[in-house]
Amino acid sequence: MSARIPGRLLRNPIGIHVPVAGGLVDGALRSAEELGCEAMQIFVGNPRGWALSAGNPDEDKRFRDSIGERRLRTFIHAPYLVNLGSPTRTTYERSVAAVAHNVRRAVEIGAEGVVVHTGSFVDPNDAAERFDEAMRQIRAGLMPILEGIDGDSAPWLLLEPTAGQGRSLCAGVEDLEPYLAALDFHPKAGLCLDTCHVFAAGAPLDEPGGPDATLDRIVAIGGPGRLRLIHANDSMDVRGAFKDRHQRIGQGHIGTTAFRELLAHPATCGVPFILETPGSREPGTTDLPLLKQLRNEAADQVPT
Repeated sequence: MSARIPGRLLRNPIGIHVPVAGGLVDGALRSAEELGCEAMQIFVGNPRGWALSAGNPDEDKRFRDSIGERRLRTFIHAPYLVNLGSPTRTTYERSVAAVAHNVRRAVEIGAEGVVVHTGSFVDPNDAAERFDEAMRQIRAGLMPILEGIDGDSAPWLLLEPTAGQGRSLCAGVEDLEPYLAALDFHPKAGLCLDTCHVFAAGAPLDEPGGPDATLDRIVAIGGPGRLRLIHANDSMDVRGAFKDRHQRIGQGHIGTTAFRELLAHPATCGVPFILETPGSREPGTTDLPLLKQLRNEAADQVPT
């Protein structure tokens, strides 16, 4: 599961969400290499639109072959508009179509997972009936997609809990259990942990031992191997603020100690860390080398 970069295996490949302007190869891949990424995340269409962008078979193959040669771990993020819990029928149907399309594109370009926000039930009255209906929608929309994902090499559907804002269906760690249960704990339903999101929802990442406890609970709920990706983001806001405002590593309320602890935990062995922090795409970003340094420091804590 680990990536190989010039002659050595990396326990935690580290990368950035890179832009695709210029195309998959001349845009995303070139940016990832110039920034020093060992993994990357991309959009395969407009992140704030519903249009389903068809790929170019020749470019798809070039990209697939290139990331395979480089062993560059690659992930797709579904559009931000996707909300499988929406009470608006058009939004729900477009969301299902977008997730299915992104999974198909993952197969075509060789990506190993598609990140999907877990959504909200959008009810100002906070009614239990609306929550239950939204969870039934989640099951109806995602189970056929999950059942169509076949084989060990097929991409994962990676569920990303939100920061708890609005009427979230899955934010805090404990919300994972009913959400995964709605999907029968499907073996291709993986998890993407956003550190800013889970901290905003109340996880004690800023306390000694808090990251370990958080990961232990995730494994207890989801089982080993379900955590497949981490979005490495510090937080502008304090724990439990329910605000999704990313900060640069070590400059927010989570702090570098938490990331070192996350990188050393057994549950993150082989799991890539992707930065979505302010300025992380810019040449000369300090977040990428800092996270690599924290990985090296964490290696001293990992049992051999």
